[in-house]
Order: sequence, then structure tokens, then C-alpha cells
Amino acid sequence: MTSEATVDFLPGHDGARLAVHRLGQGRPVVLLHGLSSNAWFNWLRYGTARRLADAGFEAIMIEQRVHGRSAAPREASAYPPDVMALDMEAVIPALGLGAFDLVGYSMGSRLSVALVRRGMRPRRLVLGGMGLEGLTNWAPRRQFFLDALDRFDTARSGDRDYMAIQFMKTVKIDPVALRHLLLSMSDIALDDLAALTMPTLVLCGADDTDNGSADDLVAALPNAGRGTVPGGHMSCITFPDFGEAIAAYLAG
Repeated sequence: MTSEATVDFLPGHDGARLAVHRLGQGRPVVLLHGLSSNAWFNWLRYGTARRLADAGFEAIMIEQRVHGRSAAPREASAYPPDVMALDMEAVIPALGLGAFDLVGYSMGSRLSVALVRRGMRPRRLVLGGMGLEGLTNWAPRRQFFLDALDRFDTARSGDRDYMAIQFMKTVKIDPVALRHLLLSMSDIALDDLAALTMPTLVLCGADDTDNGSADDLVAALPNAGRGTVPGGHMSCITFPDFGEAIAAYLAG
């Protein structure tokens, strides 16, 4: 599927150059991708952004530092705690959107929750590829990726982290910068989930348990429902059901 998206660059909280891809016209939907991914893989390649555009939305895909066409500084000082939230608190208001919906996938879901906890108020929220443990017990998942970076050039086919490493290499992630970014992410306290009072869809693949229990996350949120699409954590975004479920929920 071809992309008609435009791309512009806006400064993050410290002036770092962040890429913003846009497709469609209509009510704005801010889309935040997963770890090591980018606007193309997460939202454009498999048609999610196009489905949103066809449903009357503007898909606004922001690439986090280290990802896609955004800056990837290698200095540890460029990654203070919650640096991605700081960046989004600079970029999203600069877009001048007014009311908007917020959609995250995996890391982007963690970031979406952090933004709401810090005071951002989207109209509706979609948390894709996320379970309760991926928010409140992030340390084991983070360690998985830190260990993968240690094995970046030595992992073999069949190893538990092999596919994650191959994906990082495919998208040309800088492992030094990614390590700094991983260390900037912190757990979200269970009590903080009370801030998510807006209508929320927890959307996961039927075979996805990478970030823990989606059902437990729904139960912990004040105003959430569950959506299920085919596939696992890496594959569910490739099915048309994924984009269709997001568009249908946001149109409701």
C-alpha cells in the first residue's frame, strides 16, 4: 500500500528534531508507535493510517527520538527520565490540534498513559498491544531489551531475542541511543491509572501476552473496554482488523 503521508519536523523538549507524518483530513488522531518501530512500519505499511483517513480522520504519526527519521543523540544527557513524555508535551501542543484522540501501540501505549497521567486530555484513548504488567511492572520487559542489545551482534536464529534484534537491525536502530532511551522509561503506578477517565479501548492480538494481561488492564481502568484482533504482538498490526477496530472505536 502506497503512502501519501507528508512529513515535517518539530523540536522536542530540548530542540531535538522529531518527525511528524500526517495523512488525511478530519478530526485529528495522534498515533504513537512501538519500541524500535516507526510511522511506516506501525501505521502506514499495513494500512492503519489509510483506514483512519478514509474514515474521516487525520492520522498524525509522531516518531519518537531514536526512531524513524527523528534525531537519535548518543549522549546519555539527552535522555532524562520520561524524555518521550517531555518531547510529546512540546510537540503535540505545537501542532495546534484542539480536541484530538490518542492511539498508542506497545511502547506508544505506555507513553500515552504517561501523558494522561501528566495531564494531557485526549477525547478518546486506544492502548494497543498493552497489558497491565507492561505498565506497572516494566522492569522485566525493559531488561529483555537491554539484554538483546548486549547480544546485538551475537544472537542466533532460535534465540528468544533473535526476532527483536533482527527487527532493530531492519529499521536501523542505533543500539547506543536505544539503550539510553530504555533507561529513561519508568514504571507507572497502579493508582495512576485512575487518571484515565476518558473512554479507552485496550486493543490486543488474540495471541499477544508480551505486555501481560489486557483483561487485567481493562479491569484496572475506570472507563475501558476490550478489543481483540487476530495475531500476536508483532503481527496483529498487519491485519486490516487492527485499523478497522481503531477507526470504528474512534468514530463511536
